[in-house]
Amino acid sequence: MSESPAFKAIVVGSGPAGLTAAIYLSRANVPNLLFEGQQPGGQLTITTDVENYPGFPEGITGPELMVRMRAQAERFGTVIKGESVEEVDLSARPYRVRTNAGEYTAPAVIIASGSTARWLHLPDEESFHGKGLSACATCDGFFFRGQEIAVVGGGDTALEEANYLTNFASKVTLIHRRDELRGSKIMQDRALANPKITVAWNSVPSKYLSDDNGNLRGLLLKDTAGGPDRELAVTGCFIAIGHTPNTAFLNGQLPTDPSGYLVTTPGTTSVGVPGVYACGDVQDHVYRQAITSAGTGCMAAIEAERWLGEHGL
Repeated sequence: MSESPAFKAIVVGSGPAGLTAAIYLSRANVPNLLFEGQQPGGQLTITTDVENYPGFPEGITGPELMVRMRAQAERFGTVIKGESVEEVDLSARPYRVRTNAGEYTAPAVIIASGSTARWLHLPDEESFHGKGLSACATCDGFFFRGQEIAVVGGGDTALEEANYLTNFASKVTLIHRRDELRGSKIMQDRALANPKITVAWNSVPSKYLSDDNGNLRGLLLKDTAGGPDRELAVTGCFIAIGHTPNTAFLNGQLPTDPSGYLVTTPGTTSVGVPGVYACGDVQDHVYRQAITSAGTGCMAAIEAERWLGEHGL
């Protein structure tokens, strides 16, 4: 076991929330250890251009932004390990965190493990990330001005994203595997009344089609009602079938909402266990933005620092 009495806080996750929390902890002279997990930098590492993060008027790539955040955390003293957290024991302090390489302890834990977008898992899917394929309309819709694009899904998220994308795209095709939508009536009415939105009923994408440069040029749609396959010419495709919060390592020790997101006390990042906080996409199914994740990471660090001080830790 790797005992870590010198660390006062452990941060689980290395996206904007985790790294911001680490920066604030270190600047408050709280010795902290951060575990990067299986996807160092979080979901931003599969985002090519970030144009809505303040301070970068010319934009910045997702990977570069995360490299800069990581370097900033290290500069102030955060110890960063490329290990994945497999289990956390929150039954007694100091809390124990077991990774794929060892076991560590600290009186405070900040959970910033994020969420994972649900993809279609079609052949060569990863090669289209940043080349027409996205799971975040708010992040990437701006890049598809005047283009014909598709949204995959039939729930409120898909309907909301389809409506939002009509602010940029010339046409949005909503692809749904059934002959009726799952979303709320008000969202259905809004989408079906939008002249820029058409619905491809009883359809599922079965293949991404690329141009000579590897960019998305269309989708091959399979007809779930038994009709013939057909091609849909689009330069962008947004997968809106939900996200899965990364909480398996907690083994049900903390309360979650019906979708599996950690529940925090309103106005705070506290999860109800003294010295334990949650920030970023693991507890946010509404905004899911780098800037809001960073904001809650700041909150978690300040709350953890104050709690440690109040308890003489």
